[in-house]
Amino acid sequence: MSWAAAIFSMSASSCLTLASIYGFLWWRQQDAWSHLLFAVAAIATAALAWFDLAAMHAQSAAQLSAAVLWAHILVWFTILALACFVRLYLRAGRTWLLWSVLLLRTISLFVNFASGENLNYGALPSLSRVQMLGEAVSVAQSQPNPWMLIGHLSLLALLLFVLDAAISVWRRGDRRMAIIVGGSIVLFVGAGTAQCLLIFWGSILWPSTPSLFFMGIIVAMGYELGSEAARAAPLAQALQSSEQRITLAAEAAHMGFWSHEPLRDEFWATDQWRVLFGFAAADRPCLEDVWQRLHPDDREMTRRTVATAAETDGRYQVEYRVLLPDGQIKWIASNGRIELNDRGQPVRMRGVSLDITKRKQAELEAQKHRGDMAHLSRVANLGELSSSLAHELRQPLSAIMHNAQAAQLFLADDDCDLQAIREILRDIVTDDERAGEVIDRLRTLLKKGEFQPQTLAVNELIQSVLKLLHHEMMARALKVVVDLSPDLASVRGDRVQLQQVLLNLILNAADAMSQTTGCVRTLTLRSFSNESGAVSISVADTGNGIPPGCEEKIFEPYYSTKPQGLGLGLSLSRSIVLAHGGRMWAESRPSAGAAIHFTLPNWHGESRPEPMTQRHGQPLVGV
Repeated sequence: MSWAAAIFSMSASSCLTLASIYGFLWWRQQDAWSHLLFAVAAIATAALAWFDLAAMHAQSAAQLSAAVLWAHILVWFTILALACFVRLYLRAGRTWLLWSVLLLRTISLFVNFASGENLNYGALPSLSRVQMLGEAVSVAQSQPNPWMLIGHLSLLALLLFVLDAAISVWRRGDRRMAIIVGGSIVLFVGAGTAQCLLIFWGSILWPSTPSLFFMGIIVAMGYELGSEAARAAPLAQALQSSEQRITLAAEAAHMGFWSHEPLRDEFWATDQWRVLFGFAAADRPCLEDVWQRLHPDDREMTRRTVATAAETDGRYQVEYRVLLPDGQIKWIASNGRIELNDRGQPVRMRGVSLDITKRKQAELEAQKHRGDMAHLSRVANLGELSSSLAHELRQPLSAIMHNAQAAQLFLADDDCDLQAIREILRDIVTDDERAGEVIDRLRTLLKKGEFQPQTLAVNELIQSVLKLLHHEMMARALKVVVDLSPDLASVRGDRVQLQQVLLNLILNAADAMSQTTGCVRTLTLRSFSNESGAVSISVADTGNGIPPGCEEKIFEPYYSTKPQGLGLGLSLSRSIVLAHGGRMWAESRPSAGAAIHFTLPNWHGESRPEPMTQRHGQPLVGV
């Protein structure tokens, strides 16, 4: 075998070996299009080496011309594969330059078959023999085809495109990639173009060997891809180690990871997530299976939360219950993110689900204890108000008795005044209703029950507490100033608990002013909307105020400034307000006394948007 045959055969074998490796890698990972393009370029280069060798060993001018004619198909594949590889692998290069390369090379391929013998020769060349690597090889001598300039322009466009991409990669810091990939293509394509110009325009008598120049590019690109694979191996090991640590931490925290691709309806989840939702390791749950695991009372709420996230920034947090096949109920907290495509369609959802059952049980237990303490506090407060409440009841009951006695006297007369009796009976009914209202308020405050949120009007809530404390305020000679904003939004909360907060604050203010002398005892209640739109309520007095530095300490349990105080009223009141989503704080007034403020989030009613659907009509749901 001659040296030329050995060199070109080894080049072709090397290219085919690299093509088989990266073609297999693409087959295993079909989104790695750069591997496929490299395999195509390597196969085309290997075939081009065979055509180069066939041209050098041609026995006639027709054989040499035919080899050059069909070799241009392989050059077309190689150049297009290289240009697209640069765009995908380097993620750089101007689009219009890329299209210029593709268009010019495609035009030159058509010209190759439509003009002259081929793109390089306008007529059938004459055959000559020259020495190369110790043997005589065939070379052609003929008038060059002027349409060959289109091919040269395509190579020039390729050089400009690759050079532009390499400069962009260099500027962003990937200098090694810019030199190996971009530099090798510019070097070998430039050298091959120079050889082409010298040979086909008659400057030198030498065989054309474009496959050797493309072989240099293939070797450089294969080295870069191999180096990337070598760098990926330790990264994969580190990633696997990191995944193991994350899995261990997730299992310890009862946390599961999941992802969902709505357009393909593909769902993936970790083993820990499957445990949380009651799926076996061999199960392949679809979206509807996951949806059915949610508690029926929480499904609509979860869907609305996810739909709202898809319309905003894609992030959401939601808590819900999961109903397992064995009847067990778990509380799950999920954090998720929705990724949208250019058309605003959800293409991927990722998230983490955390088992918060123990936390929820602790919260329910704490809520029960808080309810018990609140009930005891209400009973204690009503015990302090027993004399005032007795007076509130004594007045309507006495009026009922007197009116009934007056009616008896009228009826004892044979000629009784029926109109007067009717008025007396109306007064009796009015007084009875008044007594009934007092008793109903007492029963409500004394009743022990669970947290029952409902829509409430804050001003009406304040007025109901003031009615209950009306006689107490009069007995203590307090001046009550009420400044209620008429345009307040509604709030959502437990009526009894919020009444207790107002009851505690008003009685604390009254007690604070009972220790002062020589000043007007004024209790001021205000309600208004603050800057954030929340409803604010304040209870102010003209007492001795709060000792400096104790604005937060007065909310601590068992801290009291009253000689007989237990120190639970303000602590309990703040916990109730916090449970309603608000906040409470205290401050000393500049003139005299102190003020306690608290806020409650406003409530505009529960909206029920239509569920968000995909193109195939399936609801968008995250878990």
